Amino acid sequence: MSECKASLTKPCVGKLNGKSEDRPLPSSVVLNPSVVETENPEAEIAIVEVEYIESENLNNVDDADSLLQSVLAGLDSKDWISVCDALNNVRRLSLFHKEAMLHLLEKVIPLVVKSLKNPRSAVCKTACMTSADIFSAYNDHITDLLDSLLTQLLLKSSQDKRFVCEAADKALTSMTSYVSPTLLLPKLQPCLKNRNPRIRAKASLCFSRSVPRLGVEGIKEYGIDKLVQAAASQLSDQLPESREAARAVLLELQTVYKNAHPLIKPETASSSSPSQEEEQTPEAESITWEIFCQSKLSALSAQAVLRVTNAVAVTTREGLVTTGSSSSSQL
Repeated sequence: MSECKASLTKPCVGKLNGKSEDRPLPSSVVLNPSVVETENPEAEIAIVEVEYIESENLNNVDDADSLLQSVLAGLDSKDWISVCDALNNVRRLSLFHKEAMLHLLEKVIPLVVKSLKNPRSAVCKTACMTSADIFSAYNDHITDLLDSLLTQLLLKSSQDKRFVCEAADKALTSMTSYVSPTLLLPKLQPCLKNRNPRIRAKASLCFSRSVPRLGVEGIKEYGIDKLVQAAASQLSDQLPESREAARAVLLELQTVYKNAHPLIKPETASSSSPSQEEEQTPEAESITWEIFCQSKLSALSAQAVLRVTNAVAVTTREGLVTTGSSSSSQL
């Protein structure tokens, strides 16, 4: 304390148990070493009375019926610690008493969204973890309640503190893993046009993870033209994350399209009669990937898409030529 400068406006900085402390601990907070968590160990001590429990470490509840009756009141509490406890109880009920909790989802989801908007980071992170468990437990059952939850998770994954962003990213990954892409993609597409570039980038990543889950038949049923148009709109986006996700989607769609619309090989055409050749040649030209993109996109968008997809094809061919020439030189 002798090192402190005398000041009437700024508190002195001293030592407490070997650690610097620039402000007194609130008298109402009880320090529990087992649950103290610091976002940065070298920064000032941050006391958090909430333990972040991973899903695999959650335990079953003793009395599910009484907990079901009290969980809504806990989620709507003004005490943030009680809200975190209630969120963890929602996680336990979702994992161990899925059917019993199903009828409460319509009331639980809006309260989870409310917790995501809470100014306390501990509440936000616990709400993100709760969202991830809800996705894994209920899959497509929450599709009708997904809009507000999706918006907040995209926002938290792009604008909040690092450890909250990581929890929100895990929740979005859980969403794209467990919610059917056929139902999820229509929810994601409006987010690709959000005014916030960071939200667009996160939505693009979710979009790129969902499209391959459709499978070949699912992409055909959903409409490959719709998917190409959505991905093409992200190629000129502000952030590189959006552009890279769009490239991945377009390469996937190009592969699916070429497999579904194979061109007629020359030897096959030569073996057919002249009249058949005349009928098959225009058809073969009409199913190329280039003509498809030009017919479904504007001139600039089609040019951008073909630049991305053809560049990869050219790179692959150049690699084959280089390999072949090197091997021939060795011979």
